[in-house]
Amino acid sequence: MALAVEIYQLTKSFPPDERFGMSSQMRRCATSIPANIAEGFGRESRQSFIQYLRIAQGSLKELETLSELARRVGLLGGDESEGVASKCTSLGKMLRSLIRKLEQKGR
Repeated sequence: MALAVEIYQLTKSFPPDERFGMSSQMRRCATSIPANIAEGFGRESRQSFIQYLRIAQGSLKELETLSELARRVGLLGGDESEGVASKCTSLGKMLRSLIRKLEQKGR
């Protein structure tokens, strides 16, 4: 959730012509991550939860890519982009660890 809030704050400074472009896409990715984690958990099935965690990983990778692109086209500063990248890396590690633990439980 914290990453999604940060993305909303960062994209507020994007130019108005990016409202339906990069800003919208980054916000969708960022909100998709916690939404998929919650939806998967709510399914009350380990396999479903794992599947939704993998979907969250995909959204995270998409957000990483869009953040780098936003930096390259001048929408995000280097520090902002590095902060997002660092948080994405940390969250990615948490997701992978949780998936591994859930997979081990199923054996």
